[in-house]
Amino acid sequence: MSLASVLTDAPDIRDYALDWALVDVETSGLVPRQDRVLSLAVVTIGPDGEQTGEFSTLLNPGCDPGPVHVHGLTAERLAGAPTFDQIAGQVAAMLKDRVLVAHNAQFDYDFLAHEFARAGASLPVSRRLCTLALNRRVDPPTENLRLGTLAAHYEVPQLHAHDALDDTRVLAGVLRATLREAARLDLALPLVACPPRQDAQFTPKPPKTPCAFRNPGRLSPGGPLTQGMKVAVTGDTDTSRTDLVARSVAAGLNVMDNVSRHTGVLVTNDTASGSTKARRAIAEGVPVIDEPTFLRLLEDVRPGTPHGQQGPTSTPAVTTAPATPPALTAPALPAAREAGTGTGTEAGTETGGRTSQATDRPLARRRVLVLGGTHPNAAAARVRIVELGGAAAINLSASVTDVVLLPGGENDRRTRRIASLEIPTYEEAWLDAPTAAPPGRPAGGRSQAPHVLPRGGVVDLPGGTGPASWSVSATWAQQTTCEIDLVAFLVDEDDQVCRDEHFVFYGGPESPGGAVRLLTDGPTEQTVTADLGALPPAVRKIVVAAAVDGTPTFGDVGAVQITTGPGGSAAPLAQAALDAATTERTLLLAEIYRRGDVWRFRAVGQGFDNGLDALARAYGVDIADEG
Repeated sequence: MSLASVLTDAPDIRDYALDWALVDVETSGLVPRQDRVLSLAVVTIGPDGEQTGEFSTLLNPGCDPGPVHVHGLTAERLAGAPTFDQIAGQVAAMLKDRVLVAHNAQFDYDFLAHEFARAGASLPVSRRLCTLALNRRVDPPTENLRLGTLAAHYEVPQLHAHDALDDTRVLAGVLRATLREAARLDLALPLVACPPRQDAQFTPKPPKTPCAFRNPGRLSPGGPLTQGMKVAVTGDTDTSRTDLVARSVAAGLNVMDNVSRHTGVLVTNDTASGSTKARRAIAEGVPVIDEPTFLRLLEDVRPGTPHGQQGPTSTPAVTTAPATPPALTAPALPAAREAGTGTGTEAGTETGGRTSQATDRPLARRRVLVLGGTHPNAAAARVRIVELGGAAAINLSASVTDVVLLPGGENDRRTRRIASLEIPTYEEAWLDAPTAAPPGRPAGGRSQAPHVLPRGGVVDLPGGTGPASWSVSATWAQQTTCEIDLVAFLVDEDDQVCRDEHFVFYGGPESPGGAVRLLTDGPTEQTVTADLGALPPAVRKIVVAAAVDGTPTFGDVGAVQITTGPGGSAAPLAQAALDAATTERTLLLAEIYRRGDVWRFRAVGQGFDNGLDALARAYGVDIADEG
């Protein structure tokens, strides 16, 4: 049966009948900027679903192949293989004018982009599709979304896991089956536009030594510099900027590219330069000194307090309630959203942080989609669903068990598909006394459903031998008037970034070393991944936020669903549906933070009228800084 023949019920077959290039890579590590591709396979499929080409090869990376126990590719086995530049032209011809498809597509895309850049060429891909993201949207009844698990669910034979060619053939079967499910649910494909990549973006950068000391505050008049003090430089200097920075770092100072209210001192030879940094320093009352004075003070820098130790003016490393960034004021929440949302309730920690669902709650293990209504009414309905033990769905998926129609919900385009799927539909009053669950599988169809958190709810992440890599995914309804950007701040004990690169956003999608990365999974979902074991000691918390790009607010966007789980394809540990009020343009979604030796996850859900620039400044980053 061809791919086209199973898509006759699709809302628009043209969205599905595309030329595809399915890709799988095995790599020497997880960081595209520094690691290399060891093997590559490409399978092309036409709009009719039939395979049109196939290519696979081992590659000689010219470096240590990394975890041989995972991929089985030793240096001896790769020694006679071609280098990437020798096969780049053949691969480019297979990718050109096709949609790149991979399981966790940004991983494969980024590795290929770097390899093409090293070969002096550009990756000829304008769109990609992630089968992991597509299956998150479909939400099949599987324990996780790993390729092998999906292959078993969709009855696709898998012969050799971690073999690039076999994985690509398996991916082809999973793609066909998932597209069939997407058509049945009337889902739009989460295609991601891939802008042209410039070679300079992929030039390896020397690592910047992180500052080992806490910020002691500002330079006092006539006082000494102290290790950990944040220093910024603007304008021309007699000493080369490179040398000045190197001497400052060697002395234990934290050289920043921006000025904030936490900056200790600004160094400039021209206080009237009018640069962004100079104007910011004046506005924030940051001390300003000239270069000769700074060089003299560099000769006697006082010892600082290492990160992780409590200084004389230190604050607790972790607060017990959702933190509001300094200098930002949150608008009042509507009454409909305050009811039953919780106030930072600590969830239990049974079985690695997962609490048992209350069996006496009528909506336990059920997933309820709310359609229609005003934003406050829809938010109140979702809060009620969580109170009753259920999960509030944001989009239609295979795991939705019930639908609540608020006024106007009958006009939603999804109601016809919901009716054809025979999903039970109720009026708002049903939430006052929900009926028993209909026969059939529970929400998600998994042996253990994710813990449903209210706003402010907290859950411990499994420690010990548990996974060190965690993801926070955010999903929202399809937007036509704006785009939404996910960002992350890696902050210290004082809720401040230790260095500029600890602000992860679309323009800087990974922190130094790749410990925290931003992944674009589709137009309605983005993910922040964090390797907790690779974070610098100074980082005590990862704050994940969302910002509306443009004039609309989160009142126009509606609810944002967040999930957290180990890696990117495992079953989620916890989830929450977060509703902002009507005027917010930025929304704190979640925090992953340390409490002693334990990492915890908190669903925050706090909105602010300020834009992303103001939110970034509150955490010590000035997006507009220059000079």
